[in-house]
Amino acid sequence: MVFGMSLQTYTLIHVLISLIGIGSGFLVMYGMLTGKRFGGWTAVFLTTSVLTSVTGFGFPFRGVTPAINMGIVSLVVLAIAIIARYARHLAGAWRKTYIISAALALYLNVFVLVVQSFEKVPALKAAAPTQKDPPFLVAQLAVLALFIVLTVLAAKRFRGAPPVGVNSMRGAA
Repeated sequence: MVFGMSLQTYTLIHVLISLIGIGSGFLVMYGMLTGKRFGGWTAVFLTTSVLTSVTGFGFPFRGVTPAINMGIVSLVVLAIAIIARYARHLAGAWRKTYIISAALALYLNVFVLVVQSFEKVPALKAAAPTQKDPPFLVAQLAVLALFIVLTVLAAKRFRGAPPVGVNSMRGAA
């Protein structure tokens, strides 16, 4: 039992939250690549990503595990993204800080998805039973390379909104 739920139910809720976080994260990444903000999807992505890490701490464990460490790192990265987006409004260097931290948060979620896929999907588990085998390593390197490329492109393309008053100042000039 976890918080009054069976472990199976708790796991299902955790997985669904994680998948919503990953899906909405890819929509946010698409927005950054196309120069759009997608404010609602950003809130969904950041909220579900935080919930993914927080619910991850609810699983029964003994001592500090790699999953616990990943959850801590993810929450720190998400805190930076939330500050950059909502407290600093993507102003100045906070724009790139947001892009990098949001992309890193999404990458960490996808990294865990790949790990869990190789643990739970029989064909993947057979291909890389120890998660030190070439298929697992190639998958993780491909995901890392993809996120590096996406993050660099997003940093070049995503500008966020212009500062308040810029449009009115242009009209007055």
